[in-house]
Amino acid sequence: MLAIGLSCHAANADDAPAPKLSESFWSDLWDQDSLSGNWGGWRDRWADHGVLFAADSIDEIVGNVSGGTERDADYSGRFELVTTIDLEKLLGWKDATFHANGYWTHGRSLSDDALNGNFMTVSNIEAVPSVRLFDLWVEQLLFEGHLSIRAGQIAADDELFSSDTASNFNNATFGWPAIMGADLPSGGPVYDIATPGIRLKYAPSSKLSFSLALFNGDPADPGPGDPQQRDNDGLTFRTNGGAFVMAETAYRTSLDLGSGDLPSTYKLGGWFHSGDFDDERFDNRGQSLASPTSTGIPATHSGDFGAYFVIDQIVWHKPDTEDSGLSAFLRGAWVPSDRNLVSLYVDTGAAVKGLFAERPNDVFGIAFAFAQVSPSASALDRDLRFYGGSWLPIRNHEATFEFTYHLQLNPWWALQPDVQYVVHPAGNVALPGSSQPVPDALVLGLRSSVVI
Repeated sequence: MLAIGLSCHAANADDAPAPKLSESFWSDLWDQDSLSGNWGGWRDRWADHGVLFAADSIDEIVGNVSGGTERDADYSGRFELVTTIDLEKLLGWKDATFHANGYWTHGRSLSDDALNGNFMTVSNIEAVPSVRLFDLWVEQLLFEGHLSIRAGQIAADDELFSSDTASNFNNATFGWPAIMGADLPSGGPVYDIATPGIRLKYAPSSKLSFSLALFNGDPADPGPGDPQQRDNDGLTFRTNGGAFVMAETAYRTSLDLGSGDLPSTYKLGGWFHSGDFDDERFDNRGQSLASPTSTGIPATHSGDFGAYFVIDQIVWHKPDTEDSGLSAFLRGAWVPSDRNLVSLYVDTGAAVKGLFAERPNDVFGIAFAFAQVSPSASALDRDLRFYGGSWLPIRNHEATFEFTYHLQLNPWWALQPDVQYVVHPAGNVALPGSSQPVPDALVLGLRSSVVI
């Protein structure tokens, strides 16, 4: 727009030559760390006082070109504002940090529109259109940094059950695994609904840490419909949804060129929820919910729980580089079958950074995720066949393959073409109005990420 404006101005002048932007302007714009630059030095001045501002915009188009419930292409976008304040620099509050961020989300959800609301949402930025607060917390370090306490409105996937390598992929399950999103009330305290909570983390050494987090059990107001619409601005601050507790032990090693040791992370965790959960097969009198004589009221289980592990490993480090090479991840989780729709989950994948010498910041990745429908839910489907005489598909599993390439154009702009193949969307359920299962789907996408 600036170039167009200059050209129009020159056309209206008598004989004045068209002004030109210097090559250094474009070079500086292209090479600076963010699109908006240093704001004439104000960013550095605020940083000197401990105040960091950041913004980013992610926009993408994803389309279902084969299978699913229909052919469709959707646009979705997420604009984020972030502030992090070193309270010691600003106020003299030793070893304390304040953090807040919020989102403007817009566009539509391809998983809802074309994949029957499948377990593994194809995009990790999909959300209902809204402007909302997300995180809002204060963190205090104690005992020379060995203990940290974070309290406020927080999200579980900021730190727990996470993998650095898995974060390269666009499908939401490689962030917050589908087993958690499918089984927890409102999907759990994750993007884009954080919830009040407190997290303690004790690190006796640089390698070992123990985390314990307590969250409000249901981040959205009770009721029907999408939980994001029941808390559309992130300002509910609910504390009456029961308790959701996560505990995690992590062991990390770092790169040691002398010994040849490569960085790795191993995590073992578990969780407990204090709420009531419906049985997937039986009613409150012990009959199948499919039986004509069933009360239709599911049996209730008090509490829910699960266990998980994470392995993140640098497999190969490219010599004479800081972080180029090949990394791989493996995660798995289990929950009881009787009260959960998804009872077993595993994902794995690999990513290579700097595959091409002339493009040291590009990342290519391939990943796979598998979510097993609980045997209790599958048994209910067989009961429906027995009692109803209809030949509906039996729910069994959903799986996703993803291939992605992160093309880092400059420090603040990246493009990411992405291919996903979804097997048994929503776990092998029937097409609406049909007895045939939803066909496997091929999804193509292109994402643009800009640091503002």
